Amino acid sequence: MTYKGLSITGIFLFYLSGIHAQQHYTVVSPDKSVTLRVTVGTDISYSLSQDNKELIAPSLVSFRTDAEKPGAWKVSKARPGTHDGTLTPVIMQKTKTIADKYNELHLDFTNGLALEWRAYDNGIAWHWITSSKKSYKVLDEQAGFVMDKEGRSWYPQEEGMFSHNERKYINYKLDSLDDKKLASLPALFEVKNTKLLVTESGLFNYAGMWLLGQGGGKLKAVFPAYPHEKKVTSDRDEEISSRENYLAYIQGPQSFPWRIVMIARQDGDLLTNQLVYQLAPPATGDYSWVKPGKVQWDWWHYNNIYDVDFRAGINNDTYKYYIDFASKYGIEYVLLDEGWCDTRDLMKLTPGIDVKELVDYAKTKNVNILLWTSWLVLDKQLDMALDKFQEWGVKGIKVDFMQRDDQEMVNYYEKVSKAAAARKLMVDFHGAYKPTGWLRTHPNVLTSEGVLGNEISKFADWITPEHTTTIPFIRMAAGPMDFTPGGMLNVQRDSWAAVPSEPMTLGTRCNQLAMYVVFESPLQMLCDLPTHYYHEPVAMEFLKTVPTTWQQTIPLHAKVGEYVAVARQAPNGDWYVGAMTDWTPRELSIDLSFLPEGSYKIDSWKDGINADRNAKDCKMESGTIDNHSKLTVKLAKGGGYVARITKK
Repeated sequence: MTYKGLSITGIFLFYLSGIHAQQHYTVVSPDKSVTLRVTVGTDISYSLSQDNKELIAPSLVSFRTDAEKPGAWKVSKARPGTHDGTLTPVIMQKTKTIADKYNELHLDFTNGLALEWRAYDNGIAWHWITSSKKSYKVLDEQAGFVMDKEGRSWYPQEEGMFSHNERKYINYKLDSLDDKKLASLPALFEVKNTKLLVTESGLFNYAGMWLLGQGGGKLKAVFPAYPHEKKVTSDRDEEISSRENYLAYIQGPQSFPWRIVMIARQDGDLLTNQLVYQLAPPATGDYSWVKPGKVQWDWWHYNNIYDVDFRAGINNDTYKYYIDFASKYGIEYVLLDEGWCDTRDLMKLTPGIDVKELVDYAKTKNVNILLWTSWLVLDKQLDMALDKFQEWGVKGIKVDFMQRDDQEMVNYYEKVSKAAAARKLMVDFHGAYKPTGWLRTHPNVLTSEGVLGNEISKFADWITPEHTTTIPFIRMAAGPMDFTPGGMLNVQRDSWAAVPSEPMTLGTRCNQLAMYVVFESPLQMLCDLPTHYYHEPVAMEFLKTVPTTWQQTIPLHAKVGEYVAVARQAPNGDWYVGAMTDWTPRELSIDLSFLPEGSYKIDSWKDGINADRNAKDCKMESGTIDNHSKLTVKLAKGGGYVARITKK
């Protein structure tokens, strides 16, 4: 039987021990380039091909609860389907609209479970569904990935499942990924000159997925079991000392998270893949009040401002200085990070801080206030604290230090998201696992960490240009990332030192500016001192206008860990171009044919002639271009480039 690009066939195999049926199903992507094959018998397996090239060999999947007896899988009903629609995000990230086109296969099994598969032109996905109206425990889920052992990986290796998920991406040959190599998601693989990115979407009321090597190019999914014994060890840490023998306790029917394999012929395809968003449950309710924007941040530099007539620190004078700066440059928010209150009592304000006074002052300047909190104290004071924040007029919260993704903690994220939305508060999750579609399901969750970001520049030289040209293709493919760009004390690697009160960043000034175009976060931080920004009017000419959401995204040049260049159209119609390189200086030709017809003004910020020695060297130029123009962009080592293009 065939149905719009799908075929279902049953092939019966006979054994001496009796008759055992294997059923084979094929799902083909709308453009017919991707082929997903599923086999059901004693076990369930799938394989993945693109252009008749096998990328994932037959790999096992399974799902086991305490509500059904183990045994061979038997399909009671197979339903193919096709979908061709358009999604309009409440909050734009990459694009104003998203084409949502796929072919699918829904398999109902005689044991009450169901398995749904989808084939897109740029990836595949599957998830389990239960229809039981009773309570049950999920004992195990299996998801295998058998790839060519000669392939390679960008592997976010972890020491354990208690983690901020802030990792470097290690280049391992696939054959070397053994059962001692655990990874958080997303993880990237290259197989037969094709990139495969593994992650998940729609993680609710369940445990997060991780990967564990098995040797020989094989990996399997692993999950944190439900917590049994817990111990609070500080004002922000709750450690798990023992776990149950199940992953999740479920009451009634449920759709479980989607397991995603993105497929990219070209590295730049990873920059436009939106499968995580497409597969997340849609939002319900009104989120028109959610306002993306830029944020002046305080913690990165410990409030170490200068050229002022008051004592800098965690006090209202300092935050009014931040507010004045934000107002001057059209920055929408000021964040009060750790220190504005007692970390064990959100209602016990630090002497010198009056949040209501700051909120009222900020309103007169067209600026709004966000507040930091550790997850532990917020959990204890959730309703009281959020009610008070709403009463004060605060617009959002940054929730920190969760460091887990077992079912109990995953449910905490959803509880906070819903409680914040009920009070029209936005959310930024730090100390967090990767995003799994929050921006679609809970549009007030604008960004999250789960990334080795710029804050580490305070303490270590890990945030290299190789790293910052890697994360757009891996971590950012999962969703917005709160990397916190914007450092103004830029140095080449031989000049870097750890100075937590005035941090340095590796790479050039224009490399940091380019992050505002390349990196996606509808709530985007300015990490450095307002004092430094006041001293850098050329940089502020760019930072005051660059938006945080985009209605079009066009990859221009891309190679994981080496370089990236992208064009994006702002909500107001202006275009921005951002380019970054690793430690290798290079020259890129930027074709502007993506522009509509007409004449445009271009303002460019480029590495200065001495940026290879003094990374702060930045030059701004203006000119006139059209869609027949080509830009020659010269990037210093660790360099960058940005341009703003406006219709004349």
